Amino acid sequence: MLVIFCYEVYRSHGLYNGKMSSSSEDGLDERLDEIFDDICDDTIDNIIEAQTKKQKKRAYIERNREAGHNRLWNDYFTEHPTYEEHLFRRRFRMNKELFMRIVYALSENVPFFQQRRDATGRFGLSALQKCTAALRMLAYGSAADAVDEYLRLGETTALSCLHHFTHGVVHLFGDDYLRRPTAEDLQRLLDIGEKRGFPGMVGSIDCMHWEWKNCPTSWKGQYARGSNKPTIVLEAVASQDLWIWHAFFGPPGTLNDLNVLDRSPVFYDIIEGRAPRLEYVVNGHKYKFAYYLTDGIYPKWSTFIQSITRPQCEKRGYLLKDKNQPEKISSGHLAFCKLDLRLLKTRLLHGTKKR
Repeated sequence: MLVIFCYEVYRSHGLYNGKMSSSSEDGLDERLDEIFDDICDDTIDNIIEAQTKKQKKRAYIERNREAGHNRLWNDYFTEHPTYEEHLFRRRFRMNKELFMRIVYALSENVPFFQQRRDATGRFGLSALQKCTAALRMLAYGSAADAVDEYLRLGETTALSCLHHFTHGVVHLFGDDYLRRPTAEDLQRLLDIGEKRGFPGMVGSIDCMHWEWKNCPTSWKGQYARGSNKPTIVLEAVASQDLWIWHAFFGPPGTLNDLNVLDRSPVFYDIIEGRAPRLEYVVNGHKYKFAYYLTDGIYPKWSTFIQSITRPQCEKRGYLLKDKNQPEKISSGHLAFCKLDLRLLKTRLLHGTKKR
């Protein structure tokens, strides 16, 4: 291609007419070499210049991360902190003992949270700074660079803290807290239900819809409902002590409390015969399947007990009055996830198609 280009250049300038003597050929060769060298030099210069622009160094900001750690330590973790325990609980969405347990576990098992020296011998960010950054984004649903001024870490580092924090917590504590109830757990839940006047109850089940603000346009049709806004359904089973031992979140489709059961794994253990054996007695009848308290939209299954909307006698009225309490517990747990913790919003805002 380059030879053809040079030939066209010579022809356009009248340097080649098809009839050349040996002296003309020598002059043409010299001219061709010069033009070829010029083109090669220009091409190489353009390539080097383009690579230099792409390899532009990132701006370095001296954030004084040591001062950020000291400020955080003095505010919450000294013997006489600036902010008292109730403010820690409100801002971190957990008590201090639980937070320190998580920080210690991550520091011991996840290399990302282990404080090391860099090439200059200077210590990096502390585990307290990284875990606090992740929890602030989870608790408030804030942007990643919102924690920079207080904790002294950049936006990309804050996002990395959030990613490693969530994966680390699931990896370290998932076997204990993100599991199906064992036979002992079910018996404890049955005992609690019986003391409250509901023998056979193991919890309450409910659903909520979260509006997906940053849903990709190509996915919107899979998640849009009647409001034409994409939403994601969350089904949860909770006991009265804030143990959410079942959560089903994220499948596409216009799902509600009823048809989400077709996809939910809540009854897989029973269907596959892996559910722990249990037995309880109500009015002299023995039952082997526990039940959940629900609202009226759920089907009339033996594993669901719905509210009585219009009680016809005092007994049914008492049942309705007492039965609404577990339902309020389940709704309260979902509100805790959606409004108080803001966990779902944060993960949707900072998530990607791969995460």
